[in-house]
Amino acid sequence: MTTLNDALDAWVPRAMQRLAGAVPQPSFESVGRIEAVGDGIARVSGLPEARADELLLFPGGVAGLTVDLDAEIGCVLLGDSPELASGAPVHGTGAVLRVPVGNGVMGRVLDPLGNPLDGGPPVAAERREPVERPAPSIAERAAVSEPLLTGTAIIDAMFPIGRGQRELLIGDRATGKTAVAVDAILNQRGGDVWCVYAAIGQKSSTVRAVIEALRRGGAADRTLVVVAGADTPPGLQWLAPYAAVTMAEHFRDRGQHALVVIDDLTKHAAVHRQLSLLLRRPPGREAYPGDVFYLHARLLERAAKLVPGKGGGSLTALPIAETQAGNLSAYIPTNLISITDGQVTLDAKLFQEGQKPAVDVGRSVSRVGGRAQPAPLRGLAETLRLDYAQFLELEVFTRFGGMMDEKTRKAVAHGQRVRALLAQRHLAPQPLELQVAQLLALADGTLDRVPVEAVPRFRAALAALLEGRGAAQAARFATGNLGESTRAELRALAAEAARTAGLSDEPEKA
Repeated sequence: MTTLNDALDAWVPRAMQRLAGAVPQPSFESVGRIEAVGDGIARVSGLPEARADELLLFPGGVAGLTVDLDAEIGCVLLGDSPELASGAPVHGTGAVLRVPVGNGVMGRVLDPLGNPLDGGPPVAAERREPVERPAPSIAERAAVSEPLLTGTAIIDAMFPIGRGQRELLIGDRATGKTAVAVDAILNQRGGDVWCVYAAIGQKSSTVRAVIEALRRGGAADRTLVVVAGADTPPGLQWLAPYAAVTMAEHFRDRGQHALVVIDDLTKHAAVHRQLSLLLRRPPGREAYPGDVFYLHARLLERAAKLVPGKGGGSLTALPIAETQAGNLSAYIPTNLISITDGQVTLDAKLFQEGQKPAVDVGRSVSRVGGRAQPAPLRGLAETLRLDYAQFLELEVFTRFGGMMDEKTRKAVAHGQRVRALLAQRHLAPQPLELQVAQLLALADGTLDRVPVEAVPRFRAALAALLEGRGAAQAARFATGNLGESTRAELRALAAEAARTAGLSDEPEKA
């Protein structure tokens, strides 16, 4: 029987032999210490070789990012722990922060670091990419010419959005900005566009409602939700839009198409101001630091349509911004308007009057224009915006009373039907063929013979008729230029829908 001494006698020579062959190697480790910590930031000393945006490891497994390289390094904390205290050690990593990307993140609810918030398993990522990446160069960008349909008729007809565009959704609180963005995501279901929704500083109930809407609408499996709620550390709220864009860029760089919704950049700017003041950066206008324009410019410039040599993919951005009392000339709104390729402005007064979506036609614009609009829709919507704007002016004058001539009466009656036609319920995006059929009925005068209160019934009947034609035939109405045979077929459908809705013999008098 082998005794313990016998086993040791056999083991010691082998161990001595392995030690004799080992070559000692030096190991370097950067270790500093916390000088001050609180309110989501920390000041660190003892790391003279730290670089900008370097990832630091704090006690309790908390990560931090270096943002100020002064005598004491200013760090933004990406978490919280009771072990964070003055004098505690801080370890430098020499690496930048990376987040998981790939098809495995779609359909999940994650925090900005890529950790699951939906109770599911860890993310199956293809790889990890830096949250801060350079925007594509001018030579790598192609012209924005492919449409990205939002399913909101007033936007697709008057302010078309193209793949690779940056269109700002702006308006006061509770005017339907998030609703328009969610409808745009729902409209991509079954298509080739991957969607990312980033919630910054939002209430948990608001985020939960968005997630439930995506699940009920059948778009959850192709949508990633990145959440940095109001109760999360400010560092995670600051990081959220950059992480979301990085996750969306994965598809753009592979020749695919992605849409990212950032809800919202006003809260993001407020978090940046908070962290900057705590880091003792000099304040500027409205107490924002001088780099607040660069904060969002470097983020939104990453949205682009790439040239075929780079795969031809696209990343479309729909950032959201909140105004106070409709003031578009405030600091952050003017910054974002100058960065983006247009804005859809939502008006609180229109919303309170029951006009939804409450799009202010006079203050909204798309700088890409008809180049990114489907041909059938472009041909029918050329004069729609001008006609609608003229109606709004005429309607103001008619409120003073008095006699109207026949031309004015017809213009007002026509405009009322345009407004009723463009009204739309939330979570009910309209397919392109329905929008084309509606606008053709409007242009041909069929809709002018439908009572204003019956326009919603007309739209529902027309949608049912198009759906009954089958997907292949309905899609034919939405591609290419409308020939005479196609127009005749759509006119017949519109006439049948008008009879169902309650066709009148003559246009209704205003």
